[in-house]
Amino acid sequence: MGKAKKIIVEKLEISVFSKEEAEYISLTDMARYRDAERTNYIIQNWMRTRNAIEFCGLWEQMNNSGFKSIEFDAFKNEAGLNSFALTPQRWIEATNAIGLISKSGRYGGTFAHKDIAFEFATWLSTPFKFYLIKEFQRLKDDENDRLKLEWNFQRALAKVNYHIHTDAIKENLIPAEISKKQISFVYANEADLLNVALFGTTALEWRNANQDKEGNMRDYANIEQLVVLSNMESINAVFIRQGLSQSERLVQLNKIAITQMTSLMNSSQVKKLK
Repeated sequence: MGKAKKIIVEKLEISVFSKEEAEYISLTDMARYRDAERTNYIIQNWMRTRNAIEFCGLWEQMNNSGFKSIEFDAFKNEAGLNSFALTPQRWIEATNAIGLISKSGRYGGTFAHKDIAFEFATWLSTPFKFYLIKEFQRLKDDENDRLKLEWNFQRALAKVNYHIHTDAIKENLIPAEISKKQISFVYANEADLLNVALFGTTALEWRNANQDKEGNMRDYANIEQLVVLSNMESINAVFIRQGLSQSERLVQLNKIAITQMTSLMNSSQVKKLK
C-alpha cells in the first residue's frame, strides 16, 4: 500500500493512496461534505441504496475473479427494505470485495477504488463530484510531470556522468570537507555515515537543529544530492566488501560526494532541467 497523498476538494482534505497500481480515495473524508461528525452513517446510507450495491457489484464482477456473486445477489434483493443495513466491513467480508477497503487506526477509514469513489461523489453532490475529478486529475498530471522530469534528468545525467571523475574541485563546494573529528568518530549507523559524508551532519544533529520541520534531512535534499546519495549507497557497499573501516569509507565517500556534487552543480545539462 502506497503512501497517502492529499487533494483539496471544497475545502476538504481528502486522502488518496495507491495499491497495486490502482488509486483508492477516502470515502470517510468525502462524507464530511455531508456530515463531518457522522461519516460512517453517511457511507452506510449510500451503501444501502440499490444503485450503490448494483454499481459496486458490477465493478467487482469486472475486476475481481474472487467476487462472491451469490452473496451480492442477496444484498441486491434486500436493498430498499426499511430493515436493510450495510456497512463496508460487512460488504467486504461477505462478498470478498476488493473495490472497498476498510482501515482501522488513526489514519483509517473507508477507502474505495476511484471508480466507486466517483459514484459515491455523484450521490453526495454533482458539483462535489466535478471538483473531485478535477483535483484528482490534477494530482495525476503532477505525478506524470514528475516522472517525465525524473526520466529527463536521468537521461541528461548519463550524458554528464563522464565529467564526474575529471572535473576539478572548486571553492565553496557542497558538501564541505569533513573535519578530523568527524573522521575519527565511529558511526554505528551506516545511513548516518552517508549523511555525514554528503550533508556534514547526522540525522539526530539535523533534527535537533531543525525541530520546526517535519521529516528528515533527506526530505529536504535537492535532486542533485539525491542522485549523489544513491551513487554513494552503491559505492559504500563495494567499500564494505573490500573490508575498509568506517573511518576510511567516510573519507572516501566524502571526497566522492564533493567531486560528484561539483560536477552536477556545474553541469549545463542539469541546469536546463530546472
